[in-house]
Amino acid sequence: MRVNVKKVPAIFFPASDKIKPYIAPQSEIMDLKIKALIEHFHFSPLPAEGTLFASTWRSNEEFADGSPVGTAMIGMYCTNPLSQSFFHRLPVDETWHFYSGDPLRLVLLEPDGKSHDVIMGSDPLKGEQVQCIVPAGVWQAGQLVEGGSYALFGCTLAPGFTSSMYEGGVREELLAKYPDRKKDIFILTAIKAEKQMPEGFAK
Repeated sequence: MRVNVKKVPAIFFPASDKIKPYIAPQSEIMDLKIKALIEHFHFSPLPAEGTLFASTWRSNEEFADGSPVGTAMIGMYCTNPLSQSFFHRLPVDETWHFYSGDPLRLVLLEPDGKSHDVIMGSDPLKGEQVQCIVPAGVWQAGQLVEGGSYALFGCTLAPGFTSSMYEGGVREELLAKYPDRKKDIFILTAIKAEKQMPEGFAK
């Protein structure tokens, strides 16, 4: 199927120019490697979702409405500072890639009420996934596997990510449909859910 696209200059950026980088409070004791990774990638907190991230690529082709044909980001889960992703869903498939560190866990809640976990890590011979496709419409959330220090990963989307794609999960609504995931839903949702990204965050 042909799409209506136009050429624009490719954008490669090591940090988001929309929000401020993460700066640890003076009283916060942080692992030196995690601190170095935050500084190296210029990580910032992702609005609504809660993950430390850095946008790294926006395609040089756009659809007629100005949205990108593809995008990529690098993210990190860790416990100090706390970085994990709250439940959310997208209208397109998302590809996750594991890069380094300790294993991470994705919790996937499917539209039919079923759910499952995916463990991503660097040891595929132990069942860890180095790549995972989260289908469109599936609620997803993620966190570092207990006992780990950090997990470095990436996500790519085609069509590319825009803030209008994001739908945050509401705790009460998720509990009603997935009662067997009560513990995960309480941990991986905010008390006051942000259902949308800030307007204009990612166009």
